[in-house]
Amino acid sequence: MLTIEQLQVHLNLDAGTLQLWIEEGWLLPRRDPELTFSEGDVARAQLILDLKREMGVNDEGIGIILSLVDQMHGLRRVLRELMQASQEAGLPCS
Repeated sequence: MLTIEQLQVHLNLDAGTLQLWIEEGWLLPRRDPELTFSEGDVARAQLILDLKREMGVNDEGIGIILSLVDQMHGLRRVLRELMQASQEAGLPCS
């Protein structure tokens, strides 16, 4: 877990940019009692940086891409659960 200051240093971000990402809901840090970021949060922040800096994606595009990434992860979780339930029921998975 990283604090907000550690994440800023790790990614070379200014406080305003990181705060904007939190306000936009792009990053969802834990509050215990200060903001902390998991490895997943760090990877997501790096993705945002790559999209902005390397690919030139604007803020609206980043929001859309992150939403699609979240949906994909949700679908993968559901698929994994369905496959596990099928296996437990003795149904073939193909």
